[in-house]
Amino acid sequence: MESFNMEKKWLFPLIVISGIYIFFIATSFNMGLVSSINQNFNSILFILPSHLATNQTVPQFVETKISPPPPPPLVGAAIPRFAYLISGSKGDLEKLWRTLLALYHPLNHYVVHLDLESPLEERLELTSRIEKHPIFNEVGNVFMILKANMVTYRGPTMVANTLHACSILLKRSKDWDWFINLSASDYPLVTQDDLLYTFSDLDRSINFIEHTSHLGWKLDKRAMPLIIDPGLYMSNKSDVFSVGPKRTLPTAFKLFTGSAWMVLSRAFVDYVVWGWDNLPRTVLMYYTNFISSPEGYFQTVVCNSPELAKTAVNSDLHYISWDNPPKQHPHVLSINDTRKMIASSAAFARKFKQDDPVLNVIDKLLLHRQKGLLTPGGWCSGKPKCSKVGNTYKIKPGPGSHRLRVLVARLVLKSRFGQNQCK
Repeated sequence: MESFNMEKKWLFPLIVISGIYIFFIATSFNMGLVSSINQNFNSILFILPSHLATNQTVPQFVETKISPPPPPPLVGAAIPRFAYLISGSKGDLEKLWRTLLALYHPLNHYVVHLDLESPLEERLELTSRIEKHPIFNEVGNVFMILKANMVTYRGPTMVANTLHACSILLKRSKDWDWFINLSASDYPLVTQDDLLYTFSDLDRSINFIEHTSHLGWKLDKRAMPLIIDPGLYMSNKSDVFSVGPKRTLPTAFKLFTGSAWMVLSRAFVDYVVWGWDNLPRTVLMYYTNFISSPEGYFQTVVCNSPELAKTAVNSDLHYISWDNPPKQHPHVLSINDTRKMIASSAAFARKFKQDDPVLNVIDKLLLHRQKGLLTPGGWCSGKPKCSKVGNTYKIKPGPGSHRLRVLVARLVLKSRFGQNQCK
């Protein structure tokens, strides 16, 4: 009887403790479940088209609305790095310099090039500005090609110049993940912090390269004619010229065409420079006599390599306004195109005139950059701002990263399902 009373005495505390234990387990499970559901729901929203994800039907200035909550910080190893080629010709000094300042980040690498048509005075002035710039001098990540190349826009010399810059970047540093080629007429629509943050979640093998095998009129007007680029053997610029007779289309590989502006993975750049099989060299020799070879060489190489074809995302991440059907050159963008540029969610736009008022709008609204200064980022320190290099691994993405991440996620998702991929 006494033993029974003792057991009864401990029964109530045991029931209370058991109840509390069960309550904590259930609460923890529910919190995890809710968190998981929220996470899955957010990831679904992320891959939806931008007009569904933001519930907008009319393009508006995103920066005039309430900004989304700040994204979580990145760990240093997760931050990618970009290697840029920024190229220009005669009269492009000021445009190239402005684009360089707008694109600068201490983690990246930059090769700049004014071609042989540029006056020597312009090339010397650009060299002097780079050497005297305190940040460029301190970090040492801006390099100018001093022995200028002759570049013909429609000829293979532009491909040769791009491959030259790729080789320099591979030799100078192993510490970059993507190569981006731009001209002095390009300009960024997002900060480098936005771009670095967006690419931090991506597979490093992905290539953003606009492409199609449907050449249409280009088969007769570009693929079959044989051309000579005088830039291969002359020191003054002149346009390409045709020679006869026409040639038949190749059967060893399939032709692709697209944009001359790309974001290429380091693995792909390694492949086209080193060419451990013969495809890059064979295709390069073919495109030596091809009209507008910069719009076909890289596309044809990536899509004729079974492994690399899987990495191709069909976009150049640019906003470009073309005629329909497209002419040789796109429209020159103006302040009237601002809303369309922002609504495109693109990382870059082209082409712009020197010091066009729309560039001031982009600086103020999207980049928060003051005239003549670098685009601010998490790395900036000192007074005035960005006069010194602080923590280079501190990334502070803004509203531009939200737009760009939605666009990139949608493009990558399409490529995973093989939509418009090397077709």
